[in-house]
Amino acid sequence: MTRERLYIFDTTLRDGAQTQGVDFSVEDKRQIALALDQLGVDYIEGGWPGANPTDTAFFEKAPALTHARFTAFGMTKRAGRSAANDPALAQVLDADARAVCLVGKTSDYQVRVALEISLEENLDNIARSMEAIVAKGREPLFDAEHFFDGYKANPDYALSCLKAAHDAGAQWLVLCDTNGGTMPQDVYRIVSDVKAKLPGAALGIHAHNDTEQAVAVSLAAVRAGVRQVQGTLNGLGERCGNANLCALLPNLMLKEPFASQFETGVSRESLARLTHVSRLLDETINRAPNRYAAYVGASAFTHKGGLHVSAVVKSPQTYEHVPPEAVGNRRTMPVSAQSGRANVTATGLGGKDDAGRILEDVKRREYEGYSYDDAAASFELLALRRQKTLPRYFSVEQFSVTVESMRGRDGALASRSRAAVELMVAGEKIRSQGTGNGPVNALDAALRKDLGKYAPFITDLRLVDYKVRILTTGTEAVTRVTVESADGKGNRWSTVGVSENVVDASFEALTDSIIYKLYKDGAKA
Repeated sequence: MTRERLYIFDTTLRDGAQTQGVDFSVEDKRQIALALDQLGVDYIEGGWPGANPTDTAFFEKAPALTHARFTAFGMTKRAGRSAANDPALAQVLDADARAVCLVGKTSDYQVRVALEISLEENLDNIARSMEAIVAKGREPLFDAEHFFDGYKANPDYALSCLKAAHDAGAQWLVLCDTNGGTMPQDVYRIVSDVKAKLPGAALGIHAHNDTEQAVAVSLAAVRAGVRQVQGTLNGLGERCGNANLCALLPNLMLKEPFASQFETGVSRESLARLTHVSRLLDETINRAPNRYAAYVGASAFTHKGGLHVSAVVKSPQTYEHVPPEAVGNRRTMPVSAQSGRANVTATGLGGKDDAGRILEDVKRREYEGYSYDDAAASFELLALRRQKTLPRYFSVEQFSVTVESMRGRDGALASRSRAAVELMVAGEKIRSQGTGNGPVNALDAALRKDLGKYAPFITDLRLVDYKVRILTTGTEAVTRVTVESADGKGNRWSTVGVSENVVDASFEALTDSIIYKLYKDGAKA
């Protein structure tokens, strides 16, 4: 059976840049574009040339793509001037891009209120702008802004906007759910209507996630006849984001009826890189990955309960709807007080004889305040210590931390922390000092300043997250500290420490993090 082609259009570099807290550099954009191209998406929208210095610079030296069509974004020409005499449109048309996607209003209300022009002028703007793209030898795409709301209010006018773009040469008519409020069943109905009334047009969908249904809306649109799907990595986008390609792609490629009816430019082999690309984006924008994200999240294939683990070991599909390796993820089975021996043996860290003892250690330590749900690295070290197989890299002889506050010239108090650590490494006593903007930062700096022969192993180690939880109340409260670390290879791991003293708990988590890094990198004792 011949499958029909679906085209994937990525808008991470434009819509994603509108995410609160996200600010791409030119190099960020280049790296993400290359990763998307390698993944196999069909279009990569690079941004809006002329709208800001970053996008302009990015298009001045376009990335060398091997598969995707590099696409410039802009808006239809302004009323009262020709397409040739609109400077903003000229910068988009002159950009080094194979395709140009222009957004235009398709809601009569938006035309009258936002643009303050006549409905006829808007139709002319759309048509002349599409013709200008064709004249430049670029592939024209039309983003029909506010289409679904416009269609509900005035279907004839919304359709006339699409027809104006299509008749002027637009290769794709992309129906936009601009405010993200349209229900999937309404999208299916409206797309079906458009498909029947414009049978020769190639349709796309651009969904926002304001009702947490952007993926569902996109799938409904595909069922109704859309053949181009737009979205962003990890669902980035303004407000609540856009349709998440990290969920859309595996749904289209692995789930029925889509998998048997359609094919994409993304191969099964490339799909196995999806988790890597998702985390590369988060790494680039310095954001912690969403561990609960479908398909690519760290918890997407995590099984905690003992009964569940026993079932998964025998039959993974019992609790996994797709194999984790299909999207480049992996199965994890954290050990906690809720676990059984199957959790321990499933980790490969303890045989039948050790599993019971390791589990008892975990339950005792969780009673004391530890939690290994989110600190798998500390659990692995616990198991290795129980089995006496963890190399002894160094020992901490003593450490101290001081915090001083001084009033600056502006009259404000500024704090500075200093830490001193004394270690024994391979029989050598090493004393190190560090400063930081807090006790933990200073301890981290001092601890990693000089590890003797192990120093080369931790040059790429960095602290990426630090969480504190107070477990009991009062002045002698027990504190749990969880530290997330990362290295230059893209690895992330979490460690935990518990104490009545937050500094002691932090130091325990920090030393575990370093020991784990040394162990995983094969450092010799």
